[in-house]
Amino acid sequence: MRAVLCGYYGMGNGGDEALLATLLQMLPSQIEPVVLSGHPAETAARYGVEAVPRKQLGAVIKALRRSEFFIWGGGSLLQDSTSLQNPIYYTGLMALAQWLGLKTIAWGQGIGPLQHPLSRGLGRYVLRHCEAVSVRDNGSMAWLARWQVPGMQAPDPVWALESAPVEGLWEMHAPRVAVALRPHPWLTESRLDQITQALATFQSRTETSLLLVPFQPIKDLAIAEYIQPRLPGSSQIYPLTDPQQLKGLFRGVEMVIGMRLHALIMAAAEGCRCFALSYDPKVSQLMADLALSGIDLNLEQPPTDPAQRWPDDAEALAQAWLDLYANGDPLSADQIQSRVDRALMHQDLLHDVIGLACSLSSRAQW
Repeated sequence: MRAVLCGYYGMGNGGDEALLATLLQMLPSQIEPVVLSGHPAETAARYGVEAVPRKQLGAVIKALRRSEFFIWGGGSLLQDSTSLQNPIYYTGLMALAQWLGLKTIAWGQGIGPLQHPLSRGLGRYVLRHCEAVSVRDNGSMAWLARWQVPGMQAPDPVWALESAPVEGLWEMHAPRVAVALRPHPWLTESRLDQITQALATFQSRTETSLLLVPFQPIKDLAIAEYIQPRLPGSSQIYPLTDPQQLKGLFRGVEMVIGMRLHALIMAAAEGCRCFALSYDPKVSQLMADLALSGIDLNLEQPPTDPAQRWPDDAEALAQAWLDLYANGDPLSADQIQSRVDRALMHQDLLHDVIGLACSLSSRAQW
């Protein structure tokens, strides 16, 4: 049986590639995946799967017509903070799959923000017609409750992604600290300069190697290349494309300073101390869930908690990192294992829905 996997795949985003790798890891063995991808040849080569262009409607419809399942594969697919086109595209594909008679699953989803009535209406409609829905956070679960859609909540599936070693990492001077930044209107030029100065101060006082990790190189690499020449000590840029290696990178790191949600999840899962720079409710929700140190970049509605407000100068920012580096604790092994075990609930959901469908299909044929 075939399943069409739909997400922000083949777009060079390490977090979304990690979700795809995790989904492929969790799929039942009797399922043949067909991935909708921005770069089908690259996706097919990396994962050994069939892939079709995600925006070529003819190819997508052909893939749907010869499949039994359609899986929304994790991430923030149902949100309109970036563009109204985003929910229209993804709910449109889900509705098309349902109209063609496929069994649809929303898997590991992060729902919201949803500001536009059209986004909310489309999301409510397609999720009500799914065979099963799983979400990754309290905010998403609140949307399901508001829409009266039954669903299951578990930690982001990437907690359970298998990691792989990164060649040459252990030859780099230890201790190591990773930095994963991304462009955003709230990360202004002056704030980036402040971060760069704070990183230089932090490195001088700790003698750490800094690993600059662009999760989506086409967007993040320029920031890493801006910071690196201004650092006084050992540093390296790691634009990794293999999601298992991307997670494995954090196994050799003491601490991470991250904006990217999945950088923080991967780092926490590998036992790193984490300092979050939040630009999105999903990062703030992770901060609250894991009790992470961090600050909120929001310029429109600054946080009410003084501890999470942007500091006045680079020295204060560097001191916050030094405090975490010297006195902070990572998640315990039990805390990590608990989240990994609960993330596997997303796998159980897939096996339950697909197993039942396969069983009914076999009986019908008999």
